[in-house]
Amino acid sequence: MRVPAEGDTRGFRNPILPGCHPDPSVCRVRSDHYLVTSSFEWFPGLPIFHSRDLVHWRPLGHVLDRPAQLALDGIRPSGGLYAPTIRHAGGTFYVVCTLVDGPARSGHFVVTATDPAGPWSEPHWLDGAGFDPSLLFDDDGRAWFTASRLTGRYEGHTEVWLREFDAKNLRLVGDEHVIWDGAAKDAIWSEGPHLYRVDGRYYLLTSEGGTEHDHAVVVARADRVTGPYEGDPRNPILTHRHLGLDHPIVGTGHADLVLTGKGEWWMVLLAMRPSGGYFYNLGRETFLAPVRWEDGWPVAGPVEDVLPTPGLPACRWPAEPACDHFDAPEPAPYWNFLRTPREPFWSLTERPGHLRLRLRPESLADLANPSLVARRQQHHHFAAHAALDFTPQGDGECAGLALVQNHEFHILLVVTTRGLRLVWRADGVDTVLAEEPVDAGRVHLAVEAHGQEYQMRYATEPGRWRPLGGPVDGRILSSPVAGGFTGAYIGMYASANGAQSTNVADFDWFEYTGLPGDPR
Repeated sequence: MRVPAEGDTRGFRNPILPGCHPDPSVCRVRSDHYLVTSSFEWFPGLPIFHSRDLVHWRPLGHVLDRPAQLALDGIRPSGGLYAPTIRHAGGTFYVVCTLVDGPARSGHFVVTATDPAGPWSEPHWLDGAGFDPSLLFDDDGRAWFTASRLTGRYEGHTEVWLREFDAKNLRLVGDEHVIWDGAAKDAIWSEGPHLYRVDGRYYLLTSEGGTEHDHAVVVARADRVTGPYEGDPRNPILTHRHLGLDHPIVGTGHADLVLTGKGEWWMVLLAMRPSGGYFYNLGRETFLAPVRWEDGWPVAGPVEDVLPTPGLPACRWPAEPACDHFDAPEPAPYWNFLRTPREPFWSLTERPGHLRLRLRPESLADLANPSLVARRQQHHHFAAHAALDFTPQGDGECAGLALVQNHEFHILLVVTTRGLRLVWRADGVDTVLAEEPVDAGRVHLAVEAHGQEYQMRYATEPGRWRPLGGPVDGRILSSPVAGGFTGAYIGMYASANGAQSTNVADFDWFEYTGLPGDPR
């Protein structure tokens, strides 16, 4: 049940989707707004959200939630699903996206649905090279597809190309047109293109400079959809690269525009919130910024932690419980798996009220689908707690909590035959930082983070928490250290580390809470 209210004049707080929610795309259908973001190697793919006021968002699920839709087997970290775009026309929702470095097939595809909560169709593959696809449904009934691609002219040089999209048959038709390659001289990574028709003109919104500190949003316009496009003389219309590495919000870019039912223009975009220097463990998050028009051009920003709310009636969704007791028939929408699960390694029914994980040979150190159920880290200051029932039966068996950036950078707090272990993995090398004997059976595990200090704790009796080792350096969970485009995930993990096993690990509950002092 939603709780409607008039617009909140006190303002809203950015980001609107904290944690790893990069490359946002948004569309409006009457009074409803729908948003999707990239998900890379994580399954299910492309989380989708719903809002009435652009500030409060509830998860609807995922666009690609069936293994048959999405092959991520063995895919590298930060490969997979890049930069989706969501649009609506004629009663149908369309999402276009690019699968990068897929195990069997890569490239652009489109999926459709009449209900954004699904089910969504199987992918229909589209012609053309590149990444970051988008769609424009024009006023005359025609539709157009754009994407970016590398040219090879110099390192990082890309161009935006355009073809007509046959929405009935879900294919590209007609001639190809190259319409843009950046606003700045020797621009790099002109990407994330979106086309709009506003007051009879076509506007191309792109980003350039790379999706890190030098990210920037630029705009061009034309009288015909195929061009020629002229750049805004005031480009870039949005960037934070001039504000320094120590600014609290950096890397603003990869934006999409939406016009509300009240006639206001807004922009969703990605940005990062560094912690402990230029380290952003939360990844690229989704922010919201106002847009107005001057002299036929959009004027964007500012992007700040608190901004006046859109002129829409507030619509707050019920808060989700901080603790998951695993009493639902399916995992909650915020739980994810690494790569496509091809076998049911988890169960919520074999031991009711518990999440059961099967120990399998696959581990977090492999480019595989390990027995991991994880959620995004969404706060610089947070605490996560879980109750685990587990008796290891072989030397390689382990189960517990995992903090994950990728297969070469992660932190484990796990029960083994040697007792409780804290393992810090950096550059593919494991270091055991602490060990403590614990009896087989139930143990409570915890992680408490304050910036880049992650303290592990455990309890063999409820409420009697003890530290395991000292604070761990969390910078290895940051993209500037570990590479890639994703933020940190935290969750429940079990593995037999290369051996076959019939053993299982049962988690009674898992709780995640942001802590006081967090800017969010």
